[in-house]
Amino acid sequence: MAKLIPSRNSCLPQMQTGEKRFSERLEQKLEDDYLLWYDVPIGARQTRPDFVVFHPRRGLLVLEVKDWKHENITAADKTQFTLITTHGAVKKHNPLLQARAYALEIKVMLERDPALRHPAGHRHEGHLLMPWAYGVVLSNISRKQFEDGNLQEVIPAHLVICRDEMYDTVDPEAFQERLWAMYTQAFPCALTLPQIDRIRWHMFPELRVEWGEGQFGLPYGNDTEASTAVAIPDLVRVMDMQQEQLARSLGDEHRIIHGVAGSGKTMILGYRAIHLARSLAKPILVLCYNKTLAGRLDQLMGERGLSDKVQVYNFHKWCLKMLEAYHEPLPEQGEGFFEAMVERVMSGVEQGRIPRFQYGAVLIDEGHDFEPEWYRLIVQMVDPDTNALLVLYDDAQNIYGKTDRPAFTWKSVGVQAQGRTTILRINYRNTLEILSVARRFAHELLDERPGDEDSVPLIAPESAGRRGAVPELIRSDNAGAELRAVVDRVRHEHERGRALSEIAVIFRHKWEGEKIQQALEQAGVACRLAESVGKRSLFSAEDSVKLVSMHSSKGLEFPVVIIPGLGAMPKHSDDEAQEARLLYVAMTRATEQLVLMHCQESVFTARIRASINDIQAQLAGVPRLAAQS
Repeated sequence: MAKLIPSRNSCLPQMQTGEKRFSERLEQKLEDDYLLWYDVPIGARQTRPDFVVFHPRRGLLVLEVKDWKHENITAADKTQFTLITTHGAVKKHNPLLQARAYALEIKVMLERDPALRHPAGHRHEGHLLMPWAYGVVLSNISRKQFEDGNLQEVIPAHLVICRDEMYDTVDPEAFQERLWAMYTQAFPCALTLPQIDRIRWHMFPELRVEWGEGQFGLPYGNDTEASTAVAIPDLVRVMDMQQEQLARSLGDEHRIIHGVAGSGKTMILGYRAIHLARSLAKPILVLCYNKTLAGRLDQLMGERGLSDKVQVYNFHKWCLKMLEAYHEPLPEQGEGFFEAMVERVMSGVEQGRIPRFQYGAVLIDEGHDFEPEWYRLIVQMVDPDTNALLVLYDDAQNIYGKTDRPAFTWKSVGVQAQGRTTILRINYRNTLEILSVARRFAHELLDERPGDEDSVPLIAPESAGRRGAVPELIRSDNAGAELRAVVDRVRHEHERGRALSEIAVIFRHKWEGEKIQQALEQAGVACRLAESVGKRSLFSAEDSVKLVSMHSSKGLEFPVVIIPGLGAMPKHSDDEAQEARLLYVAMTRATEQLVLMHCQESVFTARIRASINDIQAQLAGVPRLAAQS
């Protein structure tokens, strides 16, 4: 079964009757190696063909669908049709010219990519390396009516699919033959997987995942056409098909995305916020628990000119803003302050002193850190006219909440997402080596726990297959030597051409961060400590190493991550499982290289060493027993 992007169910409200029937036939009659796009904006002009059909051995086909009836056509030539409508006689472009113009635009767009055109020396040098074609679907006109009306004089007969040729009973092979008869050119074509990914990259720019190009892969600027000018990288990485369909299909109503670390949840949230900011009158609220992540998201929205439309807060700061804005008394400082603050906002909303329905949409990142009762408050903030709530969730990254927190259902907290829940299992952020070591270390933590659609599942991540260096575990003689090792590694990376801002040192305790900052500054290495400079200014334009606590690192990503102090984890008084979650989150911040350091042995150093040895043996194809001996 072919895959339509966006999903057919999400497109039905905007489809014409003929488009609905034809989309169903495409999905039913074509095999699963076909890709279909419906109404996607193409190129700089953002033109929107009805359907684009792609097959790696056939090429591209653009189709325009018309619901015109035979009796309503009073005149037709090669440039236009005259139709009788409720508004009188109306002239319409010949749909074949529309399809041809869209197909040409896609051809020109793809030909700009050297990997998608014939190479120098080929007899078709510089031209698209796959066939391309265009045609028309007349969903309410039979083949006999087409011929009796002499419409073949204005649209060649082989470039049309008629009503009786798209019935449910039509043989799939006959249906496909109709499609491929539309090609005026035919030559052998067998596109590789990287070439297929490049085509998807061009057809849907939101799929672009460019490692090392900034946080979350979000585009800069608020000009839609700006994305078309992005230089084509030598190596293109795109989201998998599930994410492509998801990103195109997100509509209104409550939706939940359960995704593993590195699965692109924040990127999807970013694109969703950008899209909603351009289409809704009311502001969009983005909430998360982590102050550093909130600061970074707020900065990213500001860089895209959306600060006036997208408000980003960590949850407790948002509660504080609500109390201040509506002159509700603040609780006394001290133990229980934050819990009391949330309760006062809930009370204010319940008693009508704080208004409901303030936002056109609410998007929640890292929703696993939210207490269930917080959702009961948040759902009341969403405008019922849009009812747009998106929650991103990964229970394996729950490092703030209680690990033994009672299970809850979404329905019980007012989130009505039945039928609109998606699970993302593929990790794009980490290399296979980094993810494998992190998973092996935290295997008990990540034992998969299924859940029904209304509960919270625990999902084990799967690698997207990107390869890199195996994580390193470095031992020093003492704490001073370990600090020098951190400085030496940062210098080594920088001397090899790595920007300092691509390096993060992630630590467990604040005092460790301060010592690392002091050591780097004494060595003349620019650095920024999140706890000192503030969460938002951590990512300033200055090229500097980022020093971030394990708690604050959640939701962020860096090409190189260094984690010192491993020998001090876990302390005797610490919850080992919770500390393992913290370290797992810190390890999965690395997109390319992960370096772990220690100067003493601990339960975690032993587990990390075993994980690295085990993964090295597996990746080398060496039996585990041989590796241990």
